[in-house]
Amino acid sequence: MAKLTIDIRPAPVARFFHRAFTRPVVELDGAETETAWGTTELPVGSGPHTIAVAFRYRGQRTAVLALSREEFTVAPDAAEVRLTARLGARNGSRFTITAD
Repeated sequence: MAKLTIDIRPAPVARFFHRAFTRPVVELDGAETETAWGTTELPVGSGPHTIAVAFRYRGQRTAVLALSREEFTVAPDAAEVRLTARLGARNGSRFTITAD
């Protein structure tokens, strides 16, 4: 089992707003986890995976905003996989998910 480390950040101009009023959500292979802005670690097995990153307003349980989805593969001998998810600055922007 490897460790998936994902750094989730809002755009600098909207950082205060998002830290105060929203929470990021990570969906890994269909399993959703509400996280915090910053670094999140999740266990992940080797092979292909699908990750989605979005955010919700605090207290909201259903709607997700700025949803982006990417596929990645974990090598059998990998100890860690690092991804970055950055939210764009404009209203209506989505996350950009990249491998580090």
